Amino acid sequence: MDENNRFNAGTPNFRTIAAQKIVKLFPGIVSDGQIDFDELREILSPDLEEEDGSEKYGFTWRGRRSAERIADAPATQTTLISQKDKSENWNNTKNVYIEGDNLEVLKLLQRAYSDKVQMIYIDPPYNTGSDFIYKDNYHDEYQNYLLQTGQIDENGDSKTSDKKASGRLHTNWLNMIYPRLKLARRLLKEDGVLFVSIDDHEQANLVQVLNDIFGEQNYMGMLVWKSRAKPANQGEAAVRPQGDAEYVLVYGKISIRQSF
Repeated sequence: MDENNRFNAGTPNFRTIAAQKIVKLFPGIVSDGQIDFDELREILSPDLEEEDGSEKYGFTWRGRRSAERIADAPATQTTLISQKDKSENWNNTKNVYIEGDNLEVLKLLQRAYSDKVQMIYIDPPYNTGSDFIYKDNYHDEYQNYLLQTGQIDENGDSKTSDKKASGRLHTNWLNMIYPRLKLARRLLKEDGVLFVSIDDHEQANLVQVLNDIFGEQNYMGMLVWKSRAKPANQGEAAVRPQGDAEYVLVYGKISIRQSF
């Protein structure tokens, strides 16, 4: 028998097939690679109730309030320690290189440089899952995420039959970046400008965070640059667009545009 015409007697996974069909009909119900069943129920519900005023436009995640408190909390270190033996022209240099935890350093700089910095450029972790000099994987472990969100207890026993993993891949990254951006804004002069590098992994979330901290009216633009000269192979290009671009988001502290 021709191998190409052999009958496949295997039983299909009807649950998987059904899920694929549902996602094709409602692509918006997928979040972090999981189907949001609450969203699916909302879409399929025949009852159209009028808005009760409790919903409002906004951007939030688990841990946001803590991230805001972290930005306002004092530094755990009391001062920066100079190393004159490793420095050049210590008495008359106009440049300073600081090594340390960037959150702590940003807090310490508030004392002397608040509202005095003209331009800040930052290149935060892209949340790609790769390890460079610093940790670049802020994906919360699934079990820990369930524990933190109250879906399992400390023994790992389930407290709900409908576990939700939405947000797990982005929550820790957002909690990391939020206080640092908030502190950076405080350092800027009124006409100061912030530049932030990012790629597709967190670009959309970064825009939301920056709009929240700086105000969307202070968005000055997005620079796009080609980060990869070598094109993707034909198989990859045929399936999805080539990921050869990165972005630099630009925000001003005080908008130069007309306010509404």
